[in-house]
Amino acid sequence: MNRIILHIDMDSFFASVEVKNNPSLRGLPVIIGADPKGGSGRGVVSTASYEARKCGVHSGMPISRAYRLCPEAVFLPVNFPLYIQTSGHIMQIVERYGEHLEQVSIDEAYLDVSQIGSFTAASSLALRMKEEIRTNESLTCSIGIGPSRVVAKIASDFQKPDGLTVITPEEVMAFLGPLPVGKIPGIGRKTEKELVERGITTVGQLVQTDIQELRSLFGMWGVYMHALAQGEDVGSVRTGIETRSISRETTFEVDTDRMSVLEETMDSLSRDVHQSLVEEQYLFRTITIKVRDTRFATHTRSRTLDRPTEDLHLIRTVSRELLLEFLDGRKIRLLGLRLSHLYKDHTVQATIQEYL
Repeated sequence: MNRIILHIDMDSFFASVEVKNNPSLRGLPVIIGADPKGGSGRGVVSTASYEARKCGVHSGMPISRAYRLCPEAVFLPVNFPLYIQTSGHIMQIVERYGEHLEQVSIDEAYLDVSQIGSFTAASSLALRMKEEIRTNESLTCSIGIGPSRVVAKIASDFQKPDGLTVITPEEVMAFLGPLPVGKIPGIGRKTEKELVERGITTVGQLVQTDIQELRSLFGMWGVYMHALAQGEDVGSVRTGIETRSISRETTFEVDTDRMSVLEETMDSLSRDVHQSLVEEQYLFRTITIKVRDTRFATHTRSRTLDRPTEDLHLIRTVSRELLLEFLDGRKIRLLGLRLSHLYKDHTVQATIQEYL
């Protein structure tokens, strides 16, 4: 039996939830993130509405640049409790449509509907799901349907917003082949640049590349890339692992090297991520801190624990120990903290699935 996988991706989720909460914002450019302070603010954009994206604003952009591009936008702070609550309502809807739900972030999930028997039936099911989410939550989502997780994920981004893209097994290579290699999940800018420098610009060209050459260049990730480029992934939709990470970060008003300020900030970030961890009923295994210095150089340090836990004291202790590596007199612009390898049960991820 062919696998039939849906990837559900909410459209401009944070901004859309804010518009739902305040309908007067509908049709306006809305930017969620740090306070722009008239263009002098520090920090980044978390999410931008599609109206703001038309101005060139995108996630991860410095908030000061977003303000210059779209000064007429409505700028709002991140409201995680509201987004988490709304996400829970959406996932309750989605899980009624299939046997196996895997939520992979606050606003996206995979659903295995293989038992429905055909891609035509899956398309009809997806339309009903989209309509129920629209009716009950006043939000839109884009859905990709494919014979694997990687194909479904790429397809969900193909006709945003409010899209539905169905790729049957026979259509996989015709769909994937012309796409830029950067569309493959896990291929970031650095890897894409290395591939392009070797004349590998499309997914089809990646498929035609000798797998041993890819392995010599990228190790096992080269082998995984080759499989993903053919629309293949391993394992099934994994009920129980529902998000990749929980993270928070803060940008200082003034770059600082004061240990007391840095440690107090890290403690505050620890409390924030722990609160979300408890509210969402997760355990974690990996702690990562992010440090951006006054020269905008960004560094990370991680530590993976032997077993999952939710211990706040452990988060604070490990994050402070990791921070000590950076307390060498350099001034710090930004601190971040991320918990990953999250679990609601004892399911273990297959390596290739880390990228999906």
